[in-house]
Amino acid sequence: MMKNYIKIVILVFMIFLLPVKLIIAKEPVAALDFELQDTDQNIITLSSYKDKQSAVLLFWVTWSPLCQSELRALNSTYARLARDDIEVLSINSGELPDTVNDFIRDYNLAYEVLLDKDASVTGNFQIVGFPTYVLIDKKGDIVFKDNYFPYGEYKDLILKEEQ
Repeated sequence: MMKNYIKIVILVFMIFLLPVKLIIAKEPVAALDFELQDTDQNIITLSSYKDKQSAVLLFWVTWSPLCQSELRALNSTYARLARDDIEVLSINSGELPDTVNDFIRDYNLAYEVLLDKDASVTGNFQIVGFPTYVLIDKKGDIVFKDNYFPYGEYKDLILKEEQ
């Protein structure tokens, strides 16, 4: 009963936060490295992409309708992002692996899903609502952070930082 109450409070809080722009960095900020397991228990680090590939981090939870919608949209865009040399790392925040695996199976997600079991990475990135996107350039800097994906400008954000 208490878990449902907490989920409702968080969802209401997120609804009021969505109109608020979180960050579009004027000066790049270095992304904190992390080490998380994927759903196959492989260890993935953010630093393994540095100087090789840009990355989109999507922080999400299974119970949020907004996250469900964004995960579907990102799934349909994944091939285009891969062609643009951008890796997608979706980070589930604080849920049980079985719950996440069932969700992945139901939604047929094509991209990497990482498990932030204790939500420590979510906290380190100062995520205050779900879904939240964090775009990281090849240098390892955060160039965008918000509750939506910048479909029309993501290439400009990355290229601006690579010049």
